[in-house]
Amino acid sequence: MGFADLLEQVGSTGRFQVVHTTLLCLPILMMASQNILQNFVAAVPPHFCSAHTNLSASTRMSAAEKLHITVPIDANGSPEKCRRYESPQWHLLANNGSTNPEVWEDSEQAALRGCDDGWTYDERERSSSIISEWHLVCSLRSLKSMGQTVYMGGVLVGAGVFGALADRFGRRVLLTMSYLLMAVSGTCAAFSPTFSLFCLFRFMCGMALSGVVLNSFSLIVEWIPTRVRTVIGTGTGYCYTMGQLILALVAYFIRDWRWLTFAVSLPFYVAFLYSWWLLESSRWLVLKNKPEQAVENLRLVARYNGRRADGERIDVEMVKSSMKKEMSGCKSSYTTLDLFRTPTMRKMTLCLCAVWFSTSFAYYGLSMDLQKFGVDIYLIQVIFGAADIPAKVIINITMSYCGRRLSQCGGLVLAGITILSNLLVPYDKQMLRTCLAVLGKGCLAASFNCCYLYSGELYPTILRQSGLGWVSMMARLGAMVAPLVLLLGEYVTWLPGLIYGLVPVLSGVAAFLLPETLNIPLPDTIQDVEDRGTGRISKTEKKEAIFLQDNADNLLKQTS
Repeated sequence: MGFADLLEQVGSTGRFQVVHTTLLCLPILMMASQNILQNFVAAVPPHFCSAHTNLSASTRMSAAEKLHITVPIDANGSPEKCRRYESPQWHLLANNGSTNPEVWEDSEQAALRGCDDGWTYDERERSSSIISEWHLVCSLRSLKSMGQTVYMGGVLVGAGVFGALADRFGRRVLLTMSYLLMAVSGTCAAFSPTFSLFCLFRFMCGMALSGVVLNSFSLIVEWIPTRVRTVIGTGTGYCYTMGQLILALVAYFIRDWRWLTFAVSLPFYVAFLYSWWLLESSRWLVLKNKPEQAVENLRLVARYNGRRADGERIDVEMVKSSMKKEMSGCKSSYTTLDLFRTPTMRKMTLCLCAVWFSTSFAYYGLSMDLQKFGVDIYLIQVIFGAADIPAKVIINITMSYCGRRLSQCGGLVLAGITILSNLLVPYDKQMLRTCLAVLGKGCLAASFNCCYLYSGELYPTILRQSGLGWVSMMARLGAMVAPLVLLLGEYVTWLPGLIYGLVPVLSGVAAFLLPETLNIPLPDTIQDVEDRGTGRISKTEKKEAIFLQDNADNLLKQTS
């Protein structure tokens, strides 16, 4: 008898699992709002140098006339963004509309300088952004990418911190803390008086996001049976997809960056309040030598599922005997080094690092600069979000029938090929370029969906949070590097696309080296992982595999 049998006894797919999973998935709806919030709060509005000081107070000239004598025209016929005439060119106003070449020759020879009196922004699209608030343009334009990099740095640090702490102190406690940290940090970021403070609080939001993701997923997967993991994992991924659509809707109606940031942080206060109802993982409690609390939680689950009598038959001795092997194989404490001590764990961790890094790297490389597509940012956000829906349906089917390994490998390779194909499309064919980008983004979203489920199934219970935290750190490292690679496009326009395409293809090879986990129970100890790597299967795994096969055979008989 293993933990899977105990879970079946108290109800593995009952009312408790439905409510528990739903409550954990609701905050995931707002995770996309944090990850890609930069697309809206840091949207770059059309801008040009402000008029000279002696012109600003003038009411005799229109804004267009002031612009005409203040800012030169670039090669595309638009006002230059970062330079203006050293002094007003009055002759242009006197000869407005003149085709006399001498007039334009004089203006071309006029001395130019930077925007000493600041910038004027076209705020018809969005009433404000951090770009217009703190003038992150021209010489300071790289700070836009830095803001997103700092946020992803917080996600990286949070993955390591919250992953290790959750394996030591429990999933639920860290999840509750993460909800509160996200709510408070998001509120502070919304009303930050300086860009430095904004980055600091966004860093803390990133840390909190890691805690929410890692602990939510573990609490979901450790309270459900093997046979429904694929469906539940895909459903969780759809919550993130819906979050992208929600963000586009909220951003469309809230055009001020401060109120938008505040609005996407408010739901986490609600999540903090109801998180006290959530139950700690009994599987983790047993492995941490807390069988009494594990029994109490199992009995609560039995009552929620209408199996009070079955729950009352579970006692401490039954729990200890059912997980005797797992408990004997556990040390008092584990560290990140345990992910690399044994051969199978080491190979598995290195391959997963490559998979997570490349998926996140290419995903955010495509998703974090929507303005480059030349389409309305609200529309392109909806298109990018909607592309995830069919992608996750397909990955759900392939994971269930072809296995996790082939699904992960295929998603990465196909994403890389579509991104590389975009390099061959002329820049003026925006429709085709956008379609290929949407296809690539859909493949990467499917890969992300597979990543979370696959990694949770590969790592043992005693190190699941540490393992997910470590590979999540690699993903955030990829997300940090992604906006910096975009800067290379200022020197070689095709280089970012080449890098974004090659990295997923190479990591697809690493994904193929991972073991398959389809219809295989969760491992609880490092020895379980090593046994699986050497081809040995425990009695519990054999028993559950036979149970799953019998169910499949019965289903086939009923449908035939």
